[in-house]
Amino acid sequence: VTHSIPACIGSMTINSKQVDKESPVSIFAVNKCYETVQDGTFFDGSGFAALVREGYKVRSDVNITLEFRTTAVHGVLLGVSSAKVDAVGLEIVHGKVLFHVNNGAGRITATYEPRGTNSLCDGKWHKLQANKSKHRISLIIDGNLVHTDNPHIQSTSADTNNPIYVGGYPADVKQNCLTSKSSFRGCLRNLVLTKGQHTELFDFSRAFDLRGVFPHSCPGAEH
Repeated sequence: VTHSIPACIGSMTINSKQVDKESPVSIFAVNKCYETVQDGTFFDGSGFAALVREGYKVRSDVNITLEFRTTAVHGVLLGVSSAKVDAVGLEIVHGKVLFHVNNGAGRITATYEPRGTNSLCDGKWHKLQANKSKHRISLIIDGNLVHTDNPHIQSTSADTNNPIYVGGYPADVKQNCLTSKSSFRGCLRNLVLTKGQHTELFDFSRAFDLRGVFPHSCPGAEH
């Protein structure tokens, strides 16, 4: 067996002597254990997950759904960009959710503004759906729909070819539809991207790069 165990290990004794886990000689990719755990992937606010190494092509239509919970008022949710200006991005800024799309003619944004700055940052699960259909974009948060007008109706395709970055992105990577550099802190689950009849549920444990991201378990409450 060459891979680590995805589990919690406690109270280890060797030759009747308790092993001191608090001051190890060295430690790598070992996270805290939580007494109450929920399904989802934990983002500790320092990194990101990178999916689809060969590049994800948004083109004319995409529907993005996910669930998130956080206590932070800022954080990148998702970005897919290109070497040009074409891109899509989802982020939380000052407690609002922003969905940005650039089909090449200019960035347009759908903004969901909750009643209170902290109402989406209450540590509870919230459902997000972001839809791009040619030049039209919409955002639904917990069943509340936001539309936005797009003056660039001839421009319909976001010609992206870079990986999907979730929860943040590396410093040397350009993201044309994200304004924030803050990594997401909290939990994400059920990330699904749909194009026409093709639906893809992304498993964070299969990401080609994970930094500060712990798949398949979220602490039951923020510590």
